[in-house]
Amino acid sequence: MTGMDDRKDAFESKYAHDEKMSFDMEARTSKLFGLWAAEQLGITGDVEAQAYAKEVVMANLDEPGFGDIIRKVRADFDEKGIEVSDHTLEAQVEKAVIEARKQLSGK
Repeated sequence: MTGMDDRKDAFESKYAHDEKMSFDMEARTSKLFGLWAAEQLGITGDVEAQAYAKEVVMANLDEPGFGDIIRKVRADFDEKGIEVSDHTLEAQVEKAVIEARKQLSGK
């Protein structure tokens, strides 16, 4: 039975690792997207930009996927009168996903 227990433990360990990597990737993507948005909003200074990016990361906890961060940034852009298409926002999220994967894989 030890072989089955070892196999079960290995699957559980892999699942936990995959879940952590998924969470880290979403958080990193949200942060990168938030930093881009901060720049578009004219938020200057590293501390201020990091604080805004953290708001975007927190917004990502609302629901699975990136729709919640796009809505948050869209609302902030609308409030400041910044015209950016939904396509541009989605493209920036995709760029952030690619960069997050690179950063997390160490490449």
